[in-house]
Amino acid sequence: MVDRRWDPDARHGRERIGELASRLDQASAEAPLFTGGTGAAQARPPFVFFDLETTGLSGGAGTLAFLVGCAWFETDGSFVSRQFLLAKHADEGPLLETVAGELAHAGALVSFNGKSFDAPLLESRFLYHRLPWTAGAVPHIDVLHPARRFWKMRDRRTQSPASQSEGRENSCSLQALERQLLGVRRVGDVPGFEIPARYFQFVRSGDARPLEGILEHNRLDLLTLAALTARLLHMTRSGPDAVTDPQEALALGHVFARSGFEDRATAAYRRALERCRSPRGAYDPIRIDALRALALTCRRTRRHDEAASCWSELMATRGCPAPIAREATEALAIHHEHRRRDLAAAKAFALLSLQSGMGGAWTESARHRLSRIERKMGQGESLKLEV
Repeated sequence: MVDRRWDPDARHGRERIGELASRLDQASAEAPLFTGGTGAAQARPPFVFFDLETTGLSGGAGTLAFLVGCAWFETDGSFVSRQFLLAKHADEGPLLETVAGELAHAGALVSFNGKSFDAPLLESRFLYHRLPWTAGAVPHIDVLHPARRFWKMRDRRTQSPASQSEGRENSCSLQALERQLLGVRRVGDVPGFEIPARYFQFVRSGDARPLEGILEHNRLDLLTLAALTARLLHMTRSGPDAVTDPQEALALGHVFARSGFEDRATAAYRRALERCRSPRGAYDPIRIDALRALALTCRRTRRHDEAASCWSELMATRGCPAPIAREATEALAIHHEHRRRDLAAAKAFALLSLQSGMGGAWTESARHRLSRIERKMGQGESLKLEV
C-alpha cells in the first residue's frame, strides 16, 4: 500500500489543489445529475476517485487489476492517494478485501470509463474469489461520458495547427483533457501500452523499479480525474450564465433536461446559441444541436411559438442534416395546422415532408396529414360558398 499527499497549495497545471477541493465541496449537491441516482442512492460526499492498472485491456478471466488506485480530498483541502499493489498473484484475495473496505467509505465512486471497464473487471475478480461486490450499490460517476459531451468536439478555430494535425480537438482521453483544460504536460510518463510489460518484468525479477513510473502515472490520473470532476460539478452549480463556451452550455442543457430541470435546460440552450461564433443560417453543428434541443424543450413546456421559431431557423440553416430537417417540417406542419390554424402554411410544410425522400411509416404519416389538411381546406371553401 503506497500513500501520497498533495498539500492544498500544490498545483496541478493551472489549478491549485485546495481550490479544486473547495469547488467540489461547494458543488457536491449537483453530483446526482451525473449518476441518475434517486433517494438513498444519490451521490454524496465523500467522493472516492478510483483507477486501475491491469495486465491487459481486453478484460476476461485472465486479466488482473494489479494496481488499484484510490484518492480523495481531505477536509483541509489536501489530496490523498492510496494505491494497492498486487506483489504476487496469491495475494489477490486479501488485496480485494482491503480495497472493498476502502470503497465502503465512499458516498460516491468517481472513475474515467469505470462503468464500462474498471468496475466490471473488479466485480469479476470479486466473484472469482467469492467475495461480495458491495461497491455495486454505491453511486458511480463515470466522468468519461459527460466529458465527451462537454469537451470532445472543440472548435477547430481554437486549435493550433499542430493540435489539429494530431487530431487533439477530437480526443477525449484523460491526458488529452488534462493538457487542454488543466494545462498539464507530463514529462517522462509511462505509455499505457508499456504498463503490463513492466508489471510482468517486476513479477519475474522482483525488481520494483519498473513500477515507479506506473505508480506515478496512476497518481496523476487520479488527480486529473478529481480536477475534471470538480470542474464539471462547479460548472453545473454556477449555471449557464457562467459558461462562455457554446459546447459546454449545450452539454449543460442536456444534463439539466435529462434530470427534468426544464427551465435550467432552456437557459443553457439559449446560452449556447448566444455564444455560437457562426452567424444564423451558417452551418454549425453546435447551433443546430442547440436549436433542436431548445425546440424540443419548448414543446414539452408548451412554448409552442418559440419551438416553431427554432424549427424555422433550423430549416433555414445551410447544411442542416436531413433527419433534423424532416423533423422540423413535420413539427411546423403540426404547429400551423393545430395551433396557428394556418392551413395553407400547414399544407406547404406537409408537402415538404413528402419531398424528403423518406419511405415507410414517415411517408404514410405525411400523406395522411396532407389529406386531412386538404379536406379541412375543402370544407372551409364550401362554408365560404354557402355564405
